[in-house]
Amino acid sequence: MNDTPFIKKGRFTLLSVVLMFLLPIATALICLCVGRMSVPLGDVLRAIQSLFTGETAGAQNYSIIVNLRLPRILMAIVVGAGLTCAGNTYQALFSNPLATPDILGVTSGTCVGAILAIILSCSIFQTQLIALAFGLLSVWLTLKIAGKNSNRSMVYLVLAGVIASSLFNAVGSLLKYTADPQDKLPEITYWLMGSFTGASYKKIAVGSPLILSGIVVIYLLRWRLNILSLSEDEAKASGINLPRTRLIFILASTVITASAVSMCGQVGWIGLLIPHCARMLVGSNNRYVIPVSLSLGASFMILIDTLSRTISIIELPLSILTAIIGAPVFITLLNKNRSNLR
Repeated sequence: MNDTPFIKKGRFTLLSVVLMFLLPIATALICLCVGRMSVPLGDVLRAIQSLFTGETAGAQNYSIIVNLRLPRILMAIVVGAGLTCAGNTYQALFSNPLATPDILGVTSGTCVGAILAIILSCSIFQTQLIALAFGLLSVWLTLKIAGKNSNRSMVYLVLAGVIASSLFNAVGSLLKYTADPQDKLPEITYWLMGSFTGASYKKIAVGSPLILSGIVVIYLLRWRLNILSLSEDEAKASGINLPRTRLIFILASTVITASAVSMCGQVGWIGLLIPHCARMLVGSNNRYVIPVSLSLGASFMILIDTLSRTISIIELPLSILTAIIGAPVFITLLNKNRSNLR
């Protein structure tokens, strides 16, 4: 790989490492200051410091920062990094730039599980488990429809994902039709559009371990994604166990997606858009794409959440903003790289 401003002699430069760590942190600190009531950066830092020292800060600012904004931003970091990592994994795993969890049916299956859990008034942990189970079911169904490895192609995989998504969307619509219109249906509808309104430290404690564990697995094995993106014969020649390695990546991505959706609802585009942005910066080698994607995804989700709670009098759902922002950006990326897609 040729040297770039971010990579020298096959390694990240010190500047790129510092930027990857500082970008989400700086974005989070700035967004903690922004809201209907602006808070100076000094007060934000003192409120965060009081979490560790126990010193009493300004009661109002402390409540705004620690109880309202900080849980949302922490959840945005985890969910943004997780969905981006899962999207990048699917794209590399199936050599398909459009193969995100949304397209392969994972999100639809997870949503059905979460809708069912809401109707049954399940706890947060139970919702997580039910959503995860339905996410795994949707992945199994997609791969089953697509056929065996020897016959599976990108087109077949996308078509299988469309079929699985349609099936689970139909089941989800049926569940919504039978839900209580006075109580459960409004909750389901708002939840499906994605929001960090209900963010809390308890939700983060329940959902984050599954997302972080999936990210760690993908990060440690990210070099194998380069092998899996090769043709079947070339990948077999590398000597790795292809079925087991594919299964590990699929399970890790499914766990991430299921946990993220069960925490904040359905959030589209981030798993499709951010990996492409990362590849524009560091190339297609997943050793570098995965770390950069984690940083960009976390920062992007923080910005989206901040816009959702500040751009209008009422809070806008996340999926609306990601589509409004993501679609034009993705079209721009396609136009810039049109020659590479032919």
